[in-house]
Amino acid sequence: MSNSIEIISWNVNGIRAVANKEALQWIDERDTDILCLQEIKAQKEQMPDNLFEKEFDEVIINSAEKKGYSGTATFSTIKSDFHSTCPEIDFTHEGRIVETHYGDIILFNVYFPNGQRDEERLAHKMKFYDDFLTHCEHLREEGKSIIICGDVNTAHKEIDLKNPKANEKKSGFLPIEREWLDKFLDHGYIDTFRYVHGDEIDKYSWWSYRSNARLKNIGWRIDYFFISEDLAENLEDAFILDYITGSDHCPVGIRITI
Repeated sequence: MSNSIEIISWNVNGIRAVANKEALQWIDERDTDILCLQEIKAQKEQMPDNLFEKEFDEVIINSAEKKGYSGTATFSTIKSDFHSTCPEIDFTHEGRIVETHYGDIILFNVYFPNGQRDEERLAHKMKFYDDFLTHCEHLREEGKSIIICGDVNTAHKEIDLKNPKANEKKSGFLPIEREWLDKFLDHGYIDTFRYVHGDEIDKYSWWSYRSNARLKNIGWRIDYFFISEDLAENLEDAFILDYITGSDHCPVGIRITI
């Protein structure tokens, strides 16, 4: 028996701030089966309990060792068979991954590192990218299907940000980062939004807080859902919920049959 499920991903840029703004209550009105949050910036004991009314059967929180920084959380109406925080990839303990297994389908909720601080941080980001791809490939060799969502911190093509020329020397749109996304897709993964919507323009998931960027839609598409190509026929929809506010990112999602 197959079920159609909705999975939503959102970099909330601080779960406690989102709770204070009541900015996640829209989830009560949606038939969402799995909610993946990034950059929660909270320890387990600091997680607010007034995010929404909806009840999830499983909540997995992966907080960073450093307080008030990074972190991921997966809320699911489907109990996983197994979950991991992938310490071999996230070896600096920044709470960047929740890996959940549902039979032969593995879902990754990932907050990929930002490389803007300095060369060392960019090198860390690229190592994280490569280690993550290696991990996914091992799982596919075992016959698993893969769904990956989260803040990838890189816009892939010129169509994926408003001002590509002005940003081509900044981390987030560097050739080395974009080439990794090419390599990743060449390994047999699908960018679900582009798969469904083709070259639709002006669709972004992050806007700077400066100079009314969101109002003017001067944005970047850096939040993604990728699936392994064996799941292509199961994909029903991919979407960006750019009307939802409360963070500098907006939620993105897919509907897929599993």
